[in-house]
Amino acid sequence: MSWGAELWDQFDNLEKHTQWGIDVLEKYIKFVKERTEIELNYAKQLRNLSKKYQPKKNSKEEDEYKYSSCRAFLSTLNEMNDYAGQHEVISENMTSQITSELARYVQELKQERKAHFHDGRKAQQHIETCWKQLELSKRRFERDCKEADRAQQYFERMDADINVTKADVEKARQQAQLRHQMAEDSKAEYSSTLQRFNHEQHEHYHTQIPNIFQKIQEMEERRIIRIGESMRTFAEVDRQVIPIIGRCLDEITKAADSIDQKNDSQLVIEAFKSGFEPPGDVDFEDFTQPIKRTVSESSLSNSKDGKAEPRFSSKSKGKLWPFIKKNKPPPPPPSSGSPSAVPNGPQSPKQHKEPLSHRFNEFMTSKPKIHCFRSLKRGLSLKLGAGPEDFSNLPPEQRRKKLQQKVDEFNKDIQKELDQRDALTKMKDVYIKNPQMGDAASVDLKLAELGQNLEKLRLEAQKFEGWLAEVEGRLPTRTESARRQSGLHEPQNTLTVNNCAQDRESSPDGSYTEEPSQESEMKTPAQDFDDEFDDEEPLPTIATCKALYTFEGQNEGTISVTEGEVLFVIEEDKGDGWTRIRRNEDEEGYVPTSYVEVFLEKNAKGAMTYI
Repeated sequence: MSWGAELWDQFDNLEKHTQWGIDVLEKYIKFVKERTEIELNYAKQLRNLSKKYQPKKNSKEEDEYKYSSCRAFLSTLNEMNDYAGQHEVISENMTSQITSELARYVQELKQERKAHFHDGRKAQQHIETCWKQLELSKRRFERDCKEADRAQQYFERMDADINVTKADVEKARQQAQLRHQMAEDSKAEYSSTLQRFNHEQHEHYHTQIPNIFQKIQEMEERRIIRIGESMRTFAEVDRQVIPIIGRCLDEITKAADSIDQKNDSQLVIEAFKSGFEPPGDVDFEDFTQPIKRTVSESSLSNSKDGKAEPRFSSKSKGKLWPFIKKNKPPPPPPSSGSPSAVPNGPQSPKQHKEPLSHRFNEFMTSKPKIHCFRSLKRGLSLKLGAGPEDFSNLPPEQRRKKLQQKVDEFNKDIQKELDQRDALTKMKDVYIKNPQMGDAASVDLKLAELGQNLEKLRLEAQKFEGWLAEVEGRLPTRTESARRQSGLHEPQNTLTVNNCAQDRESSPDGSYTEEPSQESEMKTPAQDFDDEFDDEEPLPTIATCKALYTFEGQNEGTISVTEGEVLFVIEEDKGDGWTRIRRNEDEEGYVPTSYVEVFLEKNAKGAMTYI
């Protein structure tokens, strides 16, 4: 169907329709542009999301990615980053293949439409001009005919009137003839104009306007085809990235399938295994006999033949505290007022025996305590980042891993230094053969420096390998002198490694030993250890305290204090309401924390008061 034949009289409507078509095309361009902005924003948000959950460098999160589930999550984050990149590709392709192309086409379309409708208006103006000329010729012919008729009637009246002179009649006759001639001329002109107008009108409605409308129709059809192609491109741009997005999703699925729960469980064991043995059975304590409460089988005071516990002097008793199970008093009862309200001061509550089930539940729910510096000084040193160089404050398994890590680091550094030394040696050989390339003597200083660095690294590696061999049982346990020598490498610690070793072997709250030979030592009679530990130092003083009230220690493990007395703190409150103090070398025990005011040492910041 041709617009020229069917819509020859709808010039204005076609003009409005083509303008509407351009508006639709611009609307589609705006739609695609907003889609590209959405894709860009979505890709940006995906990248920010992936970056947000990426592990930070030099943080604890990096250690988490040794687990397969965390590695799978990291792979998911990386794939999401690639996924975001595909949405950026969609935006770029839509912008270049649709938005930019259609915007350029719209400008061309507007110019073409303007030219076609300009030709149409020009043709309409021409036919209107021809019509005006025809009307003018027609009116002139009509006027001349009427004047010729009036002149003829006037001549006839003059000719019939006998009173009119012959000259007047002749004049009227000539005037009538003149008007008739003018009418004939106007008739001929009108006829010619009419023929010309009919020809122009036929050309206008059968040639010019159909051709112009045909061009407008073709232009509109091209616009429709172009918007259809753009929609097809819109879909193809998405379809092109679907395989890549599918591969991203496949990689995420593959990462999820790679999760190994058994391996993760084994990694948890390797990460937190302490190397300690579970505690032994709890001994039956017979309260029917008028004797002191027996100690557990982990104590060395029980002899193999079941004889009574030998008496120790006050000195040896203080020295053997790491192997004696001292029972803490029960927590002090809550008091509503000042302790001074009681006449003789508050009395510590009577000790009661906890049921075995309670002790078992406490063991199952509590974490094993590995105490190295069981003091406020230890807490401060840990906060400041200080720790033993040989990692003796860690459980055996964790210590072994740390030592192995240090050995590996030293080996890598040694290998780097060796590589640098080899490179410098080759450079020196080249300088010796070709002096113009450089001075061989300048390399000697660097080689000497590398040799010193290598020697230091080897010594450090040997030191850590010795500690690692000790932990793994390849070497015998170090003596006290060796421990003191290792203490030279840790100047940041104010306490010696000897004290740390004592604390690891046993403590009043039942912590377990790190030394592998403890079990055999526990089976030896207590008399054999009396002389062995004469040189052992007591627990270090971590703070001083002042008694706020008088306390009468009547239960086992407590000590009596008087108001205003200044004593030494050797173990802080562990949350049970008791603080361990010492009066002198032979007198130490527990007092309620609320009865003393504790002051840290001078190197600590300020003072701390338990209320």
